[in-house]
Amino acid sequence: MRVIAELPHPECKITLFNMNQKYIVKFEQGTLEQSYKLSELDLTGGGANEIFQLLDEIFIATVVERFKTMRSDFSAAYKRQEY
Repeated sequence: MRVIAELPHPECKITLFNMNQKYIVKFEQGTLEQSYKLSELDLTGGGANEIFQLLDEIFIATVVERFKTMRSDFSAAYKRQEY
């Protein structure tokens, strides 16, 4: 897997990878990650620029909200295991 590009964003780290004819978009915030895979065949040949066009602010806002839910879910699971 090789890093193709990084997209700066104040709320999360966004990295674009390429592996086995797929692009992987990884969002990171602290200890949490979200990944999205796209086949090269599903794109029109625009590479990283085409993928970054898909990552509009509405989509990124949804990803950031999902991080909040993930963090809450994990915290609740952790608290259930406390003795």
